[in-house]
Amino acid sequence: MALQRLMSFFILYSILGYIPSLGVILRTTDKTVWANEFEPIELTCLIESISTNNPRIEWKKIQNGVPSYVYFQNQISGDLEHRAQLIQPANLLILNTSRADTAEYRCEVAAIDDHKHFDEILISLAVRVKPVVPRCSVPVAVTVGTSSELRCLENEGFPASQYRWFRNNEELPQDPKSSPKFINSTYSINADTGGLKFRRMRKEDAGEYYCQAKNVAGHAQCPTQLMDVYDVDIVWIFLKVLAALAGFIVVMVGVCHAHKHRCFSSGKDLTGTNYKLPAQDDGVDYAEADEGHFRHKSSFII
Repeated sequence: MALQRLMSFFILYSILGYIPSLGVILRTTDKTVWANEFEPIELTCLIESISTNNPRIEWKKIQNGVPSYVYFQNQISGDLEHRAQLIQPANLLILNTSRADTAEYRCEVAAIDDHKHFDEILISLAVRVKPVVPRCSVPVAVTVGTSSELRCLENEGFPASQYRWFRNNEELPQDPKSSPKFINSTYSINADTGGLKFRRMRKEDAGEYYCQAKNVAGHAQCPTQLMDVYDVDIVWIFLKVLAALAGFIVVMVGVCHAHKHRCFSSGKDLTGTNYKLPAQDDGVDYAEADEGHFRHKSSFII
């Protein structure tokens, strides 16, 4: 059977002057494609070999393992409708890419007149997204010798952003020991999370700070924020403690004075001049003395 096919190929070659295609064969210039959001991108599906005049061409988008039609029955469909077009013979041009276009795309060509009548090729598309303005957190004031952290974050960029910090419009080196100007600084920068940590604050660390988020699609930065670094004021702390202690003493004296006043008031009621002994009924008539004698009540006589 194989010998008969081979003989038929040579007969056709002698008649037509060429050997017909053994089947449809596809290739692409790049199986992994990157595109910036809102910019055009072309996915190449090149037909290297084919005999069928009008092959059936289809494009499918595969996202999370689920395929959907992009080009079917000679028209663009799905979420790329009005945003893409087929460039002959089989390339797919996306005019305005979005982050939702990140997926795998499969080009399929069916050629019924070819001995190998079907071929397909898979292309991976990743849409790069520029970072948005990051959210920055910078303390307004810190004390010399204390630790502190400045934060920076944005979650829209793709691939994930890398972060850089600036003070007074000058970029802080990733390693402060690498620069004579920052060799005494105690900070560390996490380029993946955007954290800027100071182990011990110095007066020289004061200034205007901002953070920049950057990836291959672009960059964005937050507004400048001022951070002051203050010395510890021992005199002010002492005066504050002294004032608190004086206030406590005044309150305690007031409480004690009020308590003592109530005690004196009770004693005066008991021993003062206004206090009278209660009358006693002992059977004796304490009448006014008459020449030193007294008289008994009638109840006293037996």
